[in-house]
Amino acid sequence: MKQISLAMTGFELATKRTRKRQFLDEMDRVIPWPQLLALIAPHTPAGKTGRPPFPTEVMLRIHLLQQFFGHCDPAMEEALHDIPLYREFARLDVGVSCLPDESTILRFRHLPEAHELGAQILAAVNAVLAQRGLLLKTGTVVDATLIAAPSSTKNSTGTRDPQMHQTRKGNQWHFGMKAHIGVDAHSGLVHTVAGTAANIHDVTQASKLLHGQETEVFADAGYQGVDKREETQDITARWHVAMRPGKRRALDKNSPMGAVLEQLERIKASIRAKVEHPFRVIKCQFGHRKTRYRGLAKNTNQLQVMFALSNLWMVRKRILQGAAG
Repeated sequence: MKQISLAMTGFELATKRTRKRQFLDEMDRVIPWPQLLALIAPHTPAGKTGRPPFPTEVMLRIHLLQQFFGHCDPAMEEALHDIPLYREFARLDVGVSCLPDESTILRFRHLPEAHELGAQILAAVNAVLAQRGLLLKTGTVVDATLIAAPSSTKNSTGTRDPQMHQTRKGNQWHFGMKAHIGVDAHSGLVHTVAGTAANIHDVTQASKLLHGQETEVFADAGYQGVDKREETQDITARWHVAMRPGKRRALDKNSPMGAVLEQLERIKASIRAKVEHPFRVIKCQFGHRKTRYRGLAKNTNQLQVMFALSNLWMVRKRILQGAAG
């Protein structure tokens, strides 16, 4: 006679609150589900024939699990079978006899890509944060980071992703894309995301990273000359670009003018530091160090969703404290 364990019945005795459970509980409470569902629901299939489709909220929750933990579609299907915590977050009943397979997960993932919902999801999240007073619009910090892409040619076409490119940073070559972001100078929250091939210079995307209401823009030395470019002439905000490292090292810090300029560079650097926080969240917290799809459009859409989630992650404590108070 086969014995049934408590784990098989769903009545586990373990009571430890793991970091993964705490992470999902906090994100579940801060994600604006009604706003996101309102964006996606009009594009979901009606399912008038055949097997009834899974609820949109269930599929959205599974899609966000993929962003949190870096699962591909087949791995996400297996994780739903193996990990009760994932099924709990996705609102899948304990006794459900059928779980979404990789094809179902794939088709739902294509919805935001096909309808370019990534930017709308980021805007919807930021609108909620702005209502809570967490996102100001007086200043913007712009920067970019490299996202590696697979360089393997072991695929059906025998080529690397044609929309990715290689670039040199220091003495090392990188192949992939760049994620360009505009960040609120006060809170460090991302308000604009753009994706390009890795060989596109940062300064060419600067004007696309502004929302138009800022009065100050901060950037590192890679954006030297941005205020003289044709596409930035209509921008009224003041540009605060870091001094080139060689010129800064040459400053006479013992002279009054050199000391003032050095202090000014320190202040600008302290403001620019906030742009590194979202990069850390998506690369370290969410593990997104390499592109998961082919093509810039798909990967840019995913980055927009991930930066929306990183905004929520960065202010989750303040949101939860406000709700508790």
